[in-house]
Amino acid sequence: MTFSTEQFRLDNKVAVVTGAGGRGNSIGGAYAKGLAAAGAKVVVADLNAEGAAAVCEEIKAAGGEAISVGVDITQPESVQAMALVAEQSFGGVDILVNNAALMAELKSEQAVDLDIDQWNKIMAVNVTGALNCVQALVPLMRKRGGGKIINQTSGGAFPAISVYGVSKLALVGLTTTLARQLGRENINVNAIAPGNTTSDAGKLLTPDDSPFIKFLEASVAMRVRGAPDELVGSLLLLCSQAGDWITGQVLHVDGGWVLRP
Repeated sequence: MTFSTEQFRLDNKVAVVTGAGGRGNSIGGAYAKGLAAAGAKVVVADLNAEGAAAVCEEIKAAGGEAISVGVDITQPESVQAMALVAEQSFGGVDILVNNAALMAELKSEQAVDLDIDQWNKIMAVNVTGALNCVQALVPLMRKRGGGKIINQTSGGAFPAISVYGVSKLALVGLTTTLARQLGRENINVNAIAPGNTTSDAGKLLTPDDSPFIKFLEASVAMRVRGAPDELVGSLLLLCSQAGDWITGQVLHVDGGWVLRP
């Protein structure tokens, strides 16, 4: 097959993006708008239904197609309701972006001191929530002959030095497991590991004067921070025909923070 830039287009595809209702400068919002700009019909999903609706309106104002839905990814029945809305509105689902996560809300407690209920909450959102979405949406992908799943992990998982990192490393394990199990059904499963971004959540978690940013300034190969929009190109590769032969991979988009052979 001869390469064409048209292979990056997503016309007639339906994409569900969780955690896409972040107000202001957010990765989820950038993902939803980027997919719409590439031609996809987008289901903007978030626990914050008002925020999801706002991103949906931005997409429509730019000429794209989108609907918004409030969802709690820790509750299978809520995720199933989201899947039903996607199917009824757009006829099915081709792409799932598991972006929703707990990050900026987390305390920097050591694992040995962490309340077990907090541990369970982190895993329920960052790992089990992604699996809930997969279980609800893969049947819709099968009806359409295949699909693409992209899990949002983190540079903070390599190595995992926090409970957040542990949850994101677990998500890498889920990614490779699903890639092996679903590959023969024409369903690609990959992950994006962003570095430190200029998203509102990123800057709240690691302000410019934080010790962690100082550490990155001394060690990252390029820029310490990237804008959420700078992740969209990688997402389009993994969601589109251009990425049909890529599965089970973690794509680091971090300016050279995590250097892996």
